[in-house]
Amino acid sequence: MTATLTDDEVGKTVIDAEGKELGIVAQVDGGRAAVDPNPSVAEHVLAKIGVEGEDEEDYIVTEDMLETVGEDIVLRGEL
Repeated sequence: MTATLTDDEVGKTVIDAEGKELGIVAQVDGGRAAVDPNPSVAEHVLAKIGVEGEDEEDYIVTEDMLETVGEDIVLRGEL
């Protein structure tokens, strides 16, 4: 079963299968998460309160790329 992305994931850290932090979720829309790879402290705070949005440096993560969604979002190893 594929993990599901919701607005609750905004502000969570995205990590790869090896445990490397890749950024934070800035926005979720239609099963896709915009991930900010270099968030500032202010962007962390804004994401936690739901104000941060997608910008040009973000990359997209889709639900089929996910291993688990919990305290952190972990990507599958075989991407």
